[in-house]
Amino acid sequence: MTKEFWISAGKRALYTFAETMIGMITVGQAFTEVNWTHILSVSAVAAIVSFAKSIVIGMPEVSKEEVSE
Repeated sequence: MTKEFWISAGKRALYTFAETMIGMITVGQAFTEVNWTHILSVSAVAAIVSFAKSIVIGMPEVSKEEVSE
């Protein structure tokens, strides 16, 4: 697996982390009312799942020839 694959997988995991975090923050909730530990924990798990999926299934933005090198 190439350097490009690992960079792309890391970016995808980071995007998934951010998207999950945004989705879990309730609009209208005060900053002190947000359960940050829970949000960060769930977002981290989503990022790990995204990274694992990239390894198992692959990524369309990285060609199969680059992965097999």
